[in-house]
Amino acid sequence: MSASTQRTRVAVLGAGSWGTALAALACSQADTLLWARDPKVAHQIDQEHRNSRYLPDIRLPSALRATDSFQQAIDHVCAEGAQHSLIILGVPVAGLADTCTALSRSVKPGCSSQISVVWTCKGFQHETGLLPHQIAQAALADWPGIGLGVLSGPSFAHEVAQGLPVALTLGTTQASTADAVLAALHGTNARIYTSTDVIGVEVGGALKNIMAIACGISDGLGLGTNARAALITRGLAEMQRLGLALGGRSETFAGLAGLGDLVLTSTGALSRNRQVGLAIGQGQPPGQILAGGITAEGVRCARAALALGIQHNVDLPITEAVCNVLFDGLAPRDAVSSLLSREAREEAPSV
Repeated sequence: MSASTQRTRVAVLGAGSWGTALAALACSQADTLLWARDPKVAHQIDQEHRNSRYLPDIRLPSALRATDSFQQAIDHVCAEGAQHSLIILGVPVAGLADTCTALSRSVKPGCSSQISVVWTCKGFQHETGLLPHQIAQAALADWPGIGLGVLSGPSFAHEVAQGLPVALTLGTTQASTADAVLAALHGTNARIYTSTDVIGVEVGGALKNIMAIACGISDGLGLGTNARAALITRGLAEMQRLGLALGGRSETFAGLAGLGDLVLTSTGALSRNRQVGLAIGQGQPPGQILAGGITAEGVRCARAALALGIQHNVDLPITEAVCNVLFDGLAPRDAVSSLLSREAREEAPSV
């Protein structure tokens, strides 16, 4: 490991599929430590270079180290001599607040490193409708000088763990955070683009999951590729409308965190949100599908997204149809009929 790489330290909190994949990516050019809550998972990654629970067929890099000690992971990035200190939160939206609170309490007073915290979760907080950056800012409010950012874009963890190419968008308003993420992730198998539109990046990441459920339902019903293309296109317009209402910028939705992620999640076989939609379209009850253990963020945040649309007077017909199917018992074909019977209008892709 070169001297320049040694000055970049990364702690990844959460050893699920995406946290493990990002840690595997980062360890090629940064001193990386992955925290797993389960000691057995941490030991397996550290000693056997496998994560049989989440990436069973992937051989992880021997340079990747893991621990089940949360404090050890935080101390790792606080070590003296680190030019860049980066913490990547590989936890879902539901666990973001608790993880940030634990993080804030674990940083020792003597830690002098400029630390940046970046999260990868996509969605809205179910109870409040808050975006991830709002959750993180509130939980880390007592940590002065902390750098914050969101990492998003079209990416399946399995392919990243395989070492296949990926392009991602980092949403941050702080140059130090951009520098830390670029030092840790950019240039090997990943290309990192930066954006100061944190809201737009997060809204794109949240709503694309809902649109992927809709596309899965359509494909499960056998409605064809024309219908899928229409859902993707109008879904993008829906994402953009809500994003602009919340303070995002329109151009963000034409990029990786918008259109790119929407296309991948709506069409890719590895998409869990698409898998949920496919099963529903093929006749399985939503409750039965979710009870089977599939974790789909689109299900978790659909109601919050619809509530935000109502609050901001933004029309979200696809989101509403997905909610009606998931939570109100509406038959998928009836949801399609309700979308097709909407009043005709002039197409305005930008709104």
